[in-house]
Amino acid sequence: MLVPAIAVGQDNLADDSISTTEILFVFDASNSMNAFWDGNRKIEVATRLLSESLKELYGIPGLRLGLRVYGHQTKFIEGQQDCDDTELVIPFAKGNNLLIGKALDRLQARGTTPIARSLQRAADDFSQSDSRKVIILITDGIEACDEDPCAVSKMLQAQGIIVKPFIIGIGIEEAFKETFRCVGNFFDAADTDTFREVLDIVIDQAINDTSFEVDLIDNSGNASVTNVAVSLLDAHDASLLMQWMHTLNAQGQPDTVQIDPIPAYDLIVHTVPPLRRNNLRFKPRVHNHVRFENAGQGILRAEFARGLRNGYDKLPVTVFEAGSSAPLIVLPINQEVHLLEGTYDVYFPTHPPILITEVAIEEGAYSPVIIPQPGVVQLTGFLLGYATILDANHEVVYQWKSGKSAPTGQYLLQPGDYTFVYRARSAQSTEFSFVKSFNIRSGNTTHLSING
Repeated sequence: MLVPAIAVGQDNLADDSISTTEILFVFDASNSMNAFWDGNRKIEVATRLLSESLKELYGIPGLRLGLRVYGHQTKFIEGQQDCDDTELVIPFAKGNNLLIGKALDRLQARGTTPIARSLQRAADDFSQSDSRKVIILITDGIEACDEDPCAVSKMLQAQGIIVKPFIIGIGIEEAFKETFRCVGNFFDAADTDTFREVLDIVIDQAINDTSFEVDLIDNSGNASVTNVAVSLLDAHDASLLMQWMHTLNAQGQPDTVQIDPIPAYDLIVHTVPPLRRNNLRFKPRVHNHVRFENAGQGILRAEFARGLRNGYDKLPVTVFEAGSSAPLIVLPINQEVHLLEGTYDVYFPTHPPILITEVAIEEGAYSPVIIPQPGVVQLTGFLLGYATILDANHEVVYQWKSGKSAPTGQYLLQPGDYTFVYRARSAQSTEFSFVKSFNIRSGNTTHLSING
């Protein structure tokens, strides 16, 4: 993991026994913050409300704060904006809430909006300690220096330098809101009351951990089901955020997962069929339980009778929920699959195909689905022509339609009665058709020749 350098003026870190959180406020002091919002200039509202929130944070053990500002040093001139106008105004320290408040009071909104560069330089503002590193970006505009805040944010998160940033948008135009969602957790403060509420929520979440566990409940009401893959997605854009194998810890309880409680999530438990919860929201500052009832599973095994080798080799078997045409899973024959308790249809692409319906799967039970071993028909002496093998229901099992091939060879068939219908390509009359009924037994070869 890349580790940022220690900023000048930082004090010693908190005692090792206390978990440290470092929150860096990245504050927009660009020219657009002079605009009026709910009857007051945006910068006045934002600095006042942020200062009020800072007072409430004083004395929290393990909390260190810092302030970076952009757009406050160089006056905005069209076409000549200063994209280096970003500064760590107050380095990280314990109990510097008052200093940050005074620095906010002195700010004047002047320049441009170098968000990407500010985020990039923020990486060097944090300490080298093993602390939780959080950025809270407060802005009313989008990137103005032709750089990519999304790419910078993702890089810093991937390197472990920061967690996903919080962005509080102050009266941002609707068309620009989507540009921030890839940077971090975006909050739209449409008015001053909302800004105050959002600011309190974001700071609270930056300080306090939120966690959850996935409880997969068996028929006895216990969270005993485990060893299943789980995926967590962003409910907004369906992007994959995290994947893991569900685990019971040493105490037999589902493992704890740390989570940012702000966004909405989709969670998928990859049972067969899958269990899913959409637009999932977590209660902040507590341990949440995501509970799935009826998660008990049984085992289905599709196999040939007697388990002998045959010409099908690894025949792909398809499992459906009973009555559904949408396949759940395809697995090689003689392989087990864990299924949620329920009723299923099992399809074998043999010749002819076999569909076993209404297979009941019960929790903890082993359910074999067995079909007979195939036999073989050996066709001998047939010339180029047209041929069809029909089953006892007069359904086509094999056919040769082009007239450019001979049906001579060996063909797998399930046990039963069949009819072979053939005419050589050179024969120009139906009376030259060759029709022969035959029977197939498991594991045996039946010979069929044009010469009888």
